[in-house]
Amino acid sequence: MTREVMAPLMFGGLIVFMLIGYPVAFSLAAVGLFFGFIGIELGFFQITLLQALPERVFGIISNDLLLAIPFFTFMGAILERCGLAEDLLDSMGQLFGPVRGGLAYAVIIVGAILGAITGTVAASVIAMGIISLPIMMRYGYNMRLATGVIAASGTITQLIPPSLVLVVLADQLGRSVGDMYAGAIGPSIVQVLLFCAYIAILSIVRPLDMPALPPEARTLNGWPLIRKCLWGMVPSIVLIFLVLGTILMGLATPTEGGAMGAVGAIVLAVLHNEAFSKRGKYAAFIALVALVLITALSMLGSVTAGLLSAVEKPLFIVFYVCLIAVLLEAVFIVKLRGLIWEASQSTMRISAMVIFILVGSTVFGLVFRGVDGDLWIEHMLTSLPGGVVGFLIFVNLFVFFLAFFLDYFEIAFIIIPLLAPVADKLGIDLIWFGVLLGANLQTSFMHPPFGFALFYLRGIASKEVKSSDIYWGALPWVGLQLVMAVVVIVWPGLVTEFLAKPNGVDPSKVEIQLEAPQDRKSTRLNSSHVKRSR
Repeated sequence: MTREVMAPLMFGGLIVFMLIGYPVAFSLAAVGLFFGFIGIELGFFQITLLQALPERVFGIISNDLLLAIPFFTFMGAILERCGLAEDLLDSMGQLFGPVRGGLAYAVIIVGAILGAITGTVAASVIAMGIISLPIMMRYGYNMRLATGVIAASGTITQLIPPSLVLVVLADQLGRSVGDMYAGAIGPSIVQVLLFCAYIAILSIVRPLDMPALPPEARTLNGWPLIRKCLWGMVPSIVLIFLVLGTILMGLATPTEGGAMGAVGAIVLAVLHNEAFSKRGKYAAFIALVALVLITALSMLGSVTAGLLSAVEKPLFIVFYVCLIAVLLEAVFIVKLRGLIWEASQSTMRISAMVIFILVGSTVFGLVFRGVDGDLWIEHMLTSLPGGVVGFLIFVNLFVFFLAFFLDYFEIAFIIIPLLAPVADKLGIDLIWFGVLLGANLQTSFMHPPFGFALFYLRGIASKEVKSSDIYWGALPWVGLQLVMAVVVIVWPGLVTEFLAKPNGVDPSKVEIQLEAPQDRKSTRLNSSHVKRSR
């Protein structure tokens, strides 16, 4: 066996393990150690290479950025169970009810809002499937359209900030999470508009597939309806502002933003829980307002520096007092320990899965580089016909087909570290590259037959909903997600325009002129003459 065939064999062995269905984290570690021992025996590298493993594992555990994952997961788990999705869907459904396809528009918009505040596909798909699917079926929506729009709207969470996928991609690409969030703003807005445009076209071409709600189904109108919509949307937008705004402005790290989001999720859960007293809800509202004021004053920077220094301490005192009062009522009166416990369990499982995948990918990656696997990947991808365009086409097709078998965490931790150095060498902006991959990775939840969004929908749908309707209904939306990836490739400014611009100074053209010695001497003489004359 020669050194040149070790890397292809490692990659092939990993694919075999994953096709068998063995857990990815343990597959990565097992393949890495197996080929590591073979490489040592054949003299391809020394055993001292494996001594780097403890340091690399310690580096994973001590990575502050990865702390954002449990915080955002906990935030999503709380909001998944607090009734926020039900309130949003009910109000938006009534608002858009008189329009053909109104329920579909409501599902898309609510999916975008939930995506921005929960970051989890399961929360969005399950909540919207339980609430919207029976209503769509009752009022004559085409079954494939109904299941497709619910599943697709749940996957918007993969692209819209503050998405967990973007955090992981930023970490693996070695770029700022704030820049990754800023770059994803444009594509996420276009994605929502693209979905709405598709519904608008279908409502003209096939109007019978999406009838408007009859008058008897629209129980609210006028100010009561507007108030209900605002009650569902405003606190959610405030939470998005707190989390996303502080990270984009550099006022908080992703971990700090995630912690703020977790606190905000508890406050929203209180506001949407009817079991809480009015005093408890007022306390939650005051805590939220205090946090918003602190954040807004911090964002304005030097303009409000004096005001912030004067009111920051009292505002924090008000925030903590109100938050403690809310938590005490939640624990001892309303008995939300069950909600918090379930959210904590879900967070623990996902965080443990991420860490084990990271450790396994570290073992695999170290041995893979030890047998020059990174050079093999680089040579293979840089020699593709078409240069940068050929590379992008291959990578997107490769990730698209990998998503049939792997979820986004596994793709991000296994494949992205191999692709990033090649993209950087080809001169591709890694923020733009990460957003492009994020748009592509949405399809991993929509692929028949293994898409998780389809599994979630199948699990909560009634027996009269056929699995074939769910799978066929997903296909047009997968096509729209691929169109989104093409739009990002064709229109790179959609990503880069939202990034911070450089100051415009070219260091190579900066000239520093020094005074000649005689000039400095004459200057000293003149200055001493002035002093003597004084």
